[in-house]
Amino acid sequence: MTLRIVLVDDHPVVRAGVRALLESTDDLVVVGEASNASDAVRAVEAERPDVVLMDLSLGDGEGGIVATGRIRALPDPPAVLVLTTYASESDILRALDAGAAGYLLKDAPPDQLFAGIQAVFRGEPALAPSVAAVLMRRAASPEPRMTEREVEVLELLADGLGNRELAKTLFVSEATVKSHLSHIYGKLGVDTRAGAVAAAIEQRIIRR
Repeated sequence: MTLRIVLVDDHPVVRAGVRALLESTDDLVVVGEASNASDAVRAVEAERPDVVLMDLSLGDGEGGIVATGRIRALPDPPAVLVLTTYASESDILRALDAGAAGYLLKDAPPDQLFAGIQAVFRGEPALAPSVAAVLMRRAASPEPRMTEREVEVLELLADGLGNRELAKTLFVSEATVKSHLSHIYGKLGVDTRAGAVAAAIEQRIIRR
């Protein structure tokens, strides 16, 4: 059986390279390409592929996580396999929560990519070794984990926002911001904003 693939990546050269790689096999064919979330949804609706290969960074618009969620919300949706350069815990968890069936990195060897496509089509997970390690560490850790809102706060901290700016961005009070920061500091074992950002990057909770 030949599997039909839609490629979603905002770099034409990358799409061309991945297309050439996939079509060097006898059982994979690229039936559509897209560079942004809206075009990705349209390509899936038009072509009804078996698998979507999804990058997470799609320029300045909606990213691959949003695109994944929109595709998976379609009737009888295809499997989505993330193929990206990012392996932070927040990216991995958000992609999987959005409905991605697998998560591979762009430095994966071709055989791993081919196997991953076949696996997600069969309804099986496909994870890069480093991604699996992140998920295993998370599952095995006895320490409390960051909530989605706390990850959002950390990302805004990394952007240099102060408490007042954080409150306006998150539509909460400054007291709530201080509460979030207190919980974050406790979970990371730090006592400064800079320390929290550094620890979050080191632990791949956020990416920079």
